[in-house]
Amino acid sequence: MLKVADRTLLHEAALIDGEWFAAGSNAFPVDDPASGDPLGSVPACGKAETQRAIEAAKAAWPAWRSLTAHYRAALLETWHRLVLENAEDLARIMTAEQGKPIAEAAGEIRYAASFIKWFAEEGRRIGARNVASPETDRRILVLTEPVGISAAITPWNFPAAMITRKCAPALAAGCPVIVKPSEMTPFTALALADLALRAGIPSGVFHVLTGIPQEIGETITSSPDVRKLSFTGSTRVGSLLMRQCADTIKRLSLELGGNAPLIVFDDADLELAANAAMASKFRNAGQTCVCANRILVHSAVFEDFAELLGKRVAALVVAPGDDPDATVGPLINDAAVEKVHAHVADALDRGGKVIARGSGREDARFVRPLVIADAHRDMRLANEETFGPVAPLFRFETEEEAIVLANDTPYGLASYFYTRDLSRSFRVAEALEAGMVALNTGSISMEMAPFGGMKQSGLGREGGTMGIEEYLEVKAFHIGGLNS
Repeated sequence: MLKVADRTLLHEAALIDGEWFAAGSNAFPVDDPASGDPLGSVPACGKAETQRAIEAAKAAWPAWRSLTAHYRAALLETWHRLVLENAEDLARIMTAEQGKPIAEAAGEIRYAASFIKWFAEEGRRIGARNVASPETDRRILVLTEPVGISAAITPWNFPAAMITRKCAPALAAGCPVIVKPSEMTPFTALALADLALRAGIPSGVFHVLTGIPQEIGETITSSPDVRKLSFTGSTRVGSLLMRQCADTIKRLSLELGGNAPLIVFDDADLELAANAAMASKFRNAGQTCVCANRILVHSAVFEDFAELLGKRVAALVVAPGDDPDATVGPLINDAAVEKVHAHVADALDRGGKVIARGSGREDARFVRPLVIADAHRDMRLANEETFGPVAPLFRFETEEEAIVLANDTPYGLASYFYTRDLSRSFRVAEALEAGMVALNTGSISMEMAPFGGMKQSGLGREGGTMGIEEYLEVKAFHIGGLNS
């Protein structure tokens, strides 16, 4: 199957109540996006398996929530240590099933581990606060309690980090978790779950359900025992889950689609902007919800910036993720490749020009990175997430025009801009309609900062101090008759 040092991390099974359930005849295949070769298979879980996990989580919840925050934190810190100790194997598993270069996969494992450590510490800070009472014989305490069984539906593009960003705060708060990883990347999730069990997380507290999402999702959303759902994925699916959760009034965290602008003003440090654009646009072959989908460049610096970006893109090498020369891996499946090609063809038909192209493979699921100049609003890539290694460059003339172009989308996840003007920095940051705004950097994903969007990019926040609040209920405790 996969070449790893610890083969006990490899599971062709779902995890329910601390037991591994193999696929048997009802199996879902998983392939290597670089070669198309089979990696293995996992169970196609359905309603029965999902209900079993819910019942086990329900039984485990009273004991898990009653543990001290310090005890739960200690278990999370052990999980954190085990993830780092097994980082090389986890990265190899991720590269095999997701495709990203091995160095990038190793970086994601470290990033994923950071959420476990962060929320172990945040869990120790959960507490009550006193509210000033209007009456002398009354005291008012504001208490926080775990919301209950929490489900996490995670995507294929970050198969480790999206799990720990959701599960670590849930576990730290005292909530059992049920994870539904993408059917395309289940092995990373199963390896992380194995390490959680080794760390001492009780058997009924952490579950992983594999297979096609529809029946699993319907069972989770309709269950009154599941109190919280966190989902990362498309706006279309997020909207469907939101409707399905309405009857049971679940707490929701939705991190959905994006169409991020990256604005380069005429006073920008162009070298800095080009370097940051590379990090934002081409990480994970452009398959990120916060990547720069539209690069807006002031006409006065358009040619200079295009040349700088083009040189960097030309140096990218497309190859399988385990190739030491690879800087860009394959796309996840054939549909992703078809969408990128369709966006490029549409852009060229509407007047766009390819001004730079990466090297390496361009067959099967491999797409060489492109820079396309003379992009405009009427192109598909201006209005849809390309989710691939294509950087379109749009011209603008004024600050006001740039803001209008940037906000001309139903999405509001991330925005980036580059300027050395302090006054402009505040004006633009406040005008951009996005949950995360970056000035002079292409990096916005870190464990101590809240992550999430506005408009049709979702609701709720992950990471930072707000991340654990998503898994806590607030209870007002009124104590009267104290002077009687």
